[in-house]
Amino acid sequence: MAEDPQQPIIIKRKKGGHGGHHGGAWKVALADFMTAMMAFFLVMWLVGQKPEVREAVAGFFRDPGKFKAQAAQGLFKGSQSVLPTQKPRQSSSVKPSKESAGPSEQEKKELTLAAQKILEELEKQEAFQRLRKNVKFELTSEGLRIILNESENSAAFFEPGSAKLLQQSAIILITIARELGNLENHIVMEGHTDAGFGGAKDYTNWELSTDRANAARRLMKVSGLYEGQVRAVRGFADKLLMFADNPMDDRNRRVTLVVLYKSRQAQYDQLEVGANLMAELND
Repeated sequence: MAEDPQQPIIIKRKKGGHGGHHGGAWKVALADFMTAMMAFFLVMWLVGQKPEVREAVAGFFRDPGKFKAQAAQGLFKGSQSVLPTQKPRQSSSVKPSKESAGPSEQEKKELTLAAQKILEELEKQEAFQRLRKNVKFELTSEGLRIILNESENSAAFFEPGSAKLLQQSAIILITIARELGNLENHIVMEGHTDAGFGGAKDYTNWELSTDRANAARRLMKVSGLYEGQVRAVRGFADKLLMFADNPMDDRNRRVTLVVLYKSRQAQYDQLEVGANLMAELND
């Protein structure tokens, strides 16, 4: 039978996949949701920050160009920052004369009050209740001496034979640093050991005592001390024992913080210039 030339041509179109009716609209909605959540958590974080942080963030949105110009100098400690930082204090000390009889009663009173304030802050720390016998305050000819010594039968501040600070005791150093950072007085860090350290041949009590004092300095520097407040780090090994009658006593192992009288700071602020003996020695 011949085909009917008048028969209509039928074209069948195949429908697309199951998502054709909404396409990728869900992706846009998800992106909007994630953006909103990010903004929410940013606001929650900002609410809990210090006033100076909130002010800095607000300053960025008011004038981003100024913020970037300042931030280009760096945001880390020791560089210019968009946040207000504690400026290094200028020493107001005066070089003592040879006739100087030492620190004044006012200086002694000021450091005694500083010790009282530190003790009050330490009392708030749970770790201090465990280490109360390991923290001592003394007023000496140099200034306020804060002694952190090890326990007789267990480690208090450092792992045995190591300069690694114990995490549960670090809050003691942090608390002290926060208070000392409010003083203009300079600080000297000292490390001491007992006579029984059995380290490697090239790592003796001299290295250990110095490393412990330096470990304490590093932690306290980022915890409250201002730039330049520490003037010296000294390691004495086992040469200045707290318990001289028992050189092996664990309590001889200690780190000492000496908060200097202002009248004594000049001794650490510059080297004393002496006469040149080379010419005489060569004669």
